[in-house]
Parts: sequence; structure tokens; C-alpha cells
Amino acid sequence: MKLLFWLSLLFIVLAYVGYPVWLYFRARFRPRPVRRGCIFPRVTIVLAVRNEEKNLPAKLQNLAALNYPAERVEVIVVSDGSTDDTNHILAGWRSRHRLAVILPEHRGKDVALNRGVAEAHGEIVVFTDARQIIAPEALENLVGNFADPSIGCVSGELVIAERSTTTSSQGVGLYWRVEKKMRHWEALAGSTIGATGAFYAVRRNLVAALPEGTILDDVYIPLQVVQQGFRVVFEPRAIATDDLAPGPGKEFQRKVRTLTGNYQLLRLSPWLVTSANPVRFEFVCHKLLRLAMPFALAGLFVASLVLKEAPYRIFLAFQLILAGLAAIAMLRPKLGILSRLADVSLTFLVLNTAAAVAFIYFVLGKKQIWV
Repeated sequence: MKLLFWLSLLFIVLAYVGYPVWLYFRARFRPRPVRRGCIFPRVTIVLAVRNEEKNLPAKLQNLAALNYPAERVEVIVVSDGSTDDTNHILAGWRSRHRLAVILPEHRGKDVALNRGVAEAHGEIVVFTDARQIIAPEALENLVGNFADPSIGCVSGELVIAERSTTTSSQGVGLYWRVEKKMRHWEALAGSTIGATGAFYAVRRNLVAALPEGTILDDVYIPLQVVQQGFRVVFEPRAIATDDLAPGPGKEFQRKVRTLTGNYQLLRLSPWLVTSANPVRFEFVCHKLLRLAMPFALAGLFVASLVLKEAPYRIFLAFQLILAGLAAIAMLRPKLGILSRLADVSLTFLVLNTAAAVAFIYFVLGKKQIWV
């Protein structure tokens, strides 16, 4: 039982402390700078939508207002079996540099994106979602990284609007800040694992077709770029803003989908855990350790519960306090710093519960597609 305790603790420390610290020092002492430039290649923006009548008009206006030569931008919107007014909005939107593709049946985001890429003529393909608003200069900042011939994919940064941040979302906000910092460090010294789905760009000749049912296009496509010998980097000046701050419930749903997608990646691309993957260590530490975290936490709890010595009792008390704080967070009291700590605790438990649910989904073969 002591072996279970120490192995579980070592695993947790490696995932939450060891890997981020290693990333920080590697990025600081072995950086690989990107040779950015002021370039304006032809760009195709691909937007896959389903029932987005609420967000689509503002998004189309946003894309039209980007600070990039209009004649160098092509926009392709693929409607995936929309049943609201999305198709009517697109019907009067087509023009020389605009293409609306209407899929009569709901086929999934992977099919919609593949169709959009197939119609693309730009040297650079930019993927974005309907809800987030892209900053005017973001596209130019994103594309400038492609002046470096070693760069194959560039991820933008998703920012949650300050007005949408509440006490109940502070735990999620902290998670996102840590996640973005880790991606930044990964990119500084090599390649980041995946991209921000709300806004990222890929060289057209490197875009891999998405297999049927792919959940995480923003991880699958960047990793295929890495396999072809190119880097995936993070551009913090390429900002997409979201007004919706996900609370624990929404974050749980999102993480279940994401972590289920990580399991799917292992099935779609088994090369990811072989020496053929140039970022195998980063992929294992950033993605796979999180999948196994619920088991490590369960092992730590069981061992702490069984072992009677003082050090193990301390860890048991800490875990019980964590659970108690999460319970407090669900009641949404206004207790100052205690409420903030409680929200962080709740987010921690929600994310790891999502990882456990994702494992169950994977074992049962449950499929998830975008809606």
C-alpha cells in the first residue's frame, strides 16, 4: 500500500509540477525563436457551423473587418445540416471571395472542415469558430509566423472577456492561464501539442484530412504537421475573444469531449506514442498523464485511507479538505479568498471527474460529435 501511495504521489507531482517546471527551464535556456516577418500570403478562412443564426452575422462582419488585404482573403463557410436561419443568412452572403457550402444533412464537424479545406485556394488555411471574435490585427500577427519556413502551424490565443469572469469561473480561468502558459513554453522550445480551436492556421499543403468522427481537429491537424517535420507554435498576439466564461458545468462537458478525443487520438494515430513522434515526451506528459490522473488520485486516496502513519493521515486530511472546499463552491457563497480557493478545488475535481468519464466513454465506445 505504501508503494501505491508513493507511486501515485510521484505521478501527480510529475504531471502538475515536474512537467511545467521542465518546460519553463527548457524554454528559457534552449529557446528556438521564430523568424517572423511582414508577409501577406493568400489566406483561406474556413468556418464550419451548425445552427449558428445567433452568432453568424457578427462573425461574418468580424471576418470582413480584419486588418488584412481584402483581395488576399477567401472565406469559406460550411453549414453542416443547419435547421435554423443559418442557411438563409449565408444565401445572401456569397461573393467573389466568399463561398457558402450547404450540407443538407448533419454529418459532423470533421466532414464540414474537410469540405471547406477541399474548396480552399489560399496558401494558408485559417480555422475559426462562430462564437469568438477575432481582433483586427490578429490575422496579420498569426500569418507573420509563416515567414519562418520551419513553421507549419500557428495557434492563436483565446481570451475570455473580463466582464464575463465571475467568482464561479475563477477556477476555470486559472486552469486556462496555466494551460496557455504551458503551450507558450512548448512552442518556445519546439512545438506545442495542439492548437486553440477558435483560431489557428496551417500551411495548405500540410493540412491532413480528418478521419471520420474526429473529435479534436485542433490537436489532430497540428500533430500531423509535426509528423511532417514542421513546428507548431503559439502566437499570443493573435487574439480571439469569447464573451462566454465557462463555469464548472460547461467546462465539465468540454473536458469530457476533449479527453475522449485524446483517447481517440491514440486509436487514430498510434504513431504518437512511438519514436516516430518528435514530440512524444511532450504528448505523453501534456495529454496522456491527464488521462491517467483520476487513477492516481484514487490510488492516493485509498492508500491514505488505509495507512495509519502520520504522513499519510496528513495527505488524507488534505484530500478531504479539497473535497469540502469543492462542496462549498457548489453553494456559491461569498466568502472572499475562501470562495476563490473553493472554486479552484471544484474545478480541479470537475476536470479529473471528466477524465474518468472520458475513460468510460472510450471503453464503451461512445461516440461524440459536435452539435
